[in-house]
Amino acid sequence: MTVIRLVFKELVGMFVDDGNLALLALILIALITAAVKLMALPPLIGGFALLVGCLAILLDSARRAARGRSR
Repeated sequence: MTVIRLVFKELVGMFVDDGNLALLALILIALITAAVKLMALPPLIGGFALLVGCLAILLDSARRAARGRSR
C-alpha cells in the first residue's frame, strides 16, 4: 500500500509543485468564470483578467520561492 501511495504522491507532485499556486489559479478561474457567466462580463475582458491574474499569481509564487532560497 505504501508503494501505491508513493507513486500517487509522485504523480501529483509532477503536476502540482506549489499547492498555493495551483489553488490560487483554480480560485481565479472560478471567479472569472462566474463573472463571465453570471454577471455578463464580456469574455474578452474575462480573458484579459485571467491573463493578468495568472501572471500576478506566478510572479508572487516566484518571489516567494526566491525569498525562501535566499534564507
